[in-house]
Amino acid sequence: MNARIAIVEDEPDIRRILADFLTKNGCTVSEAADGLAASKLLAEEQFDLILMDLMLPNISGERLIAELRTHSDTPVIVISARSMLETRLEVLRLGADDYILKPFDLNEVLVRMEVVLRRTGAAELPDTLTVGGLTVYPAENRACFGDKPLSLTAKEFRLLLLFAEHPQKVYSKANLYESVWNEEYCYEDNTVSVHVSNLRSKLKKASGQDLIETVWGIGYRMKGEQ
Repeated sequence: MNARIAIVEDEPDIRRILADFLTKNGCTVSEAADGLAASKLLAEEQFDLILMDLMLPNISGERLIAELRTHSDTPVIVISARSMLETRLEVLRLGADDYILKPFDLNEVLVRMEVVLRRTGAAELPDTLTVGGLTVYPAENRACFGDKPLSLTAKEFRLLLLFAEHPQKVYSKANLYESVWNEEYCYEDNTVSVHVSNLRSKLKKASGQDLIETVWGIGYRMKGEQ
């Protein structure tokens, strides 16, 4: 991911973990450890996305988001330990684009960032993604294996696109649901399993092989190399 990211977080360990992880994934990272530093940073520099804690010294995350929205539509993902539904709804009303609860999974943060950047137009996908014999055309919402076109539903295509962007990455059901359905994953049901199973069957029919595998106890991933 080639993006400029601001991390606004007062816990040094969390800030370092996020910064190291995002840097390794191709991001350029700037950091702020309190609300005043964040306010100055966000006023002086342009970012593709902001990761924002709420409980900050001097100026709260809520005030920073409200302040930011008076002059900028830069995407904001809140990462907070505050789990009350009312807090999450209020933050989203203020203008945040997503809300992730602590403790968090780093891969989930990356996926949610990619989804927000794509949705807001701050990130562009390549014209084609290839994994083995599979070719995905993001802008055209179509895919094929060799010369065989795949007939996919909208949700199946979005799942395939996510898998093809990061072959070998394991996605939990929660990762997939929140990325593809754009809703919080609150309970276990068969929605993700059914869609992944249907996608897997269509890929196997076209390719003669299982291109998506189950990683037991964790989730799903695509086989193959880009």
